[in-house]
Amino acid sequence: MSEVDLSVTLAGVRLKNPIVPVSGTFGFGREYGQYFDLERLGGMCVKGLTLHPRNGNPPPRVAETPMGMLNSVGLQNPGVEAFLAQEWPRLRELDTVTIANISGNTPAEYGQMCEMLSAAGVPLIEVNVSCPNVKAGGLAYGTRPDLAAEVTREAKAHAGRTPVMVKLSPNVTDIAGIARAVADAGADAISLINTLRGMRIDTETRRPILRMNTGGLSGPAVLPVALRMVWEVHSAVDLPILGMGGVSDALTAVEMLLAGATAVGMGSAIFADPMAPVKTIQGLEDWCAEHGVSAVRELTGGVRPW
Repeated sequence: MSEVDLSVTLAGVRLKNPIVPVSGTFGFGREYGQYFDLERLGGMCVKGLTLHPRNGNPPPRVAETPMGMLNSVGLQNPGVEAFLAQEWPRLRELDTVTIANISGNTPAEYGQMCEMLSAAGVPLIEVNVSCPNVKAGGLAYGTRPDLAAEVTREAKAHAGRTPVMVKLSPNVTDIAGIARAVADAGADAISLINTLRGMRIDTETRRPILRMNTGGLSGPAVLPVALRMVWEVHSAVDLPILGMGGVSDALTAVEMLLAGATAVGMGSAIFADPMAPVKTIQGLEDWCAEHGVSAVRELTGGVRPW
């Protein structure tokens, strides 16, 4: 029997292992609970929540790419109140960590949702700063250090004792600068990367395949970008990181840990294989045992640059 300790601590919250399905790929866990016991997961980020219900973007809103997929779902969700009433009572009984992902139109909306989620006992809040700031001409909060810091401060001011993890956009020129800004603003952890903006075109109609023209690229194609950015952020700030982007199996999870991640998110891989998270957990344990690693947290930041 393996003696590998798979537990990690993310923003002061203990996860039994580092594997976490990421927001937007796992719903609220109901469907995947038909394939495996959700309590085998270290944690799970539920579908992104907004203050009020959203219908999302018109279809088509998903397109395949040679090494992944594009999506422009548009944050379709029932709203934070419905989540707390309909999903949270079930999720809070599971022996795994539920992470609530939130998106807002204003800093005040982020603060209001943090207050509601914290009061309900949600153990960890992930703040998505890839949302447009109407007052800044639609510029996403996560593309400027000052805007990202503003949202982080508002979230922290209303989250009580609940830790706040800020999810960074890769669509920037200096990811380390954004990371430093949210760290200085009080973030307890950082997650990255969110999707990269991309596009596909139907050559017969000459129209973009997605109704919104562009969408977020995820899957194996973004792994090298994600690893580079996690490495840069780990080098820039002293905060735990939930690393994600293109992780599909145990070996790519090890890469993400070595780059600097404390825990590892999986997303698009789950669409290809619903069992991918539990296969990765087992594969990660096997890899550690074979390589004499007694605790998986020893891998974090262990890359040896030339």
